[in-house]
Amino acid sequence: MDNREVMGSWLSGPRAAMEDAGADFGYRGEQLGLPETGPNSIARPGRRLGALAVDWALCVLIAYGLITHGNSPATSNWALLVFFALGVLTVGTLGSTPGKRLFGLRVVALETGTVNPARALLRTFLLCLAVPALV
Repeated sequence: MDNREVMGSWLSGPRAAMEDAGADFGYRGEQLGLPETGPNSIARPGRRLGALAVDWALCVLIAYGLITHGNSPATSNWALLVFFALGVLTVGTLGSTPGKRLFGLRVVALETGTVNPARALLRTFLLCLAVPALV
């Protein structure tokens, strides 16, 4: 076996190796009954990261311009607080942040199609702790 193939399989992970062996995992969201593409499908990671980057940049601008008045060392702490408030208020009421809205994403519960404000609070708190990034 060529060394590049060994490195590629290691980088691709166990799922890719299982798919090469013939296993069929289906598409993302199939087990939840969601379509593969189009409306109501699960968003790709690139769109999610783009929305997160837009939201974070917006919060940094708000913190830098309105709260810290250009004091750079304090900006990141205030930006996290603004990010928390933005997430709780907009996801809890509208179902999307400005970044999510820009990228055409929204947060919904499968059962009701809306977001409970308490769930939005917990979701945003965990996002601020970077739990989704670690998982």
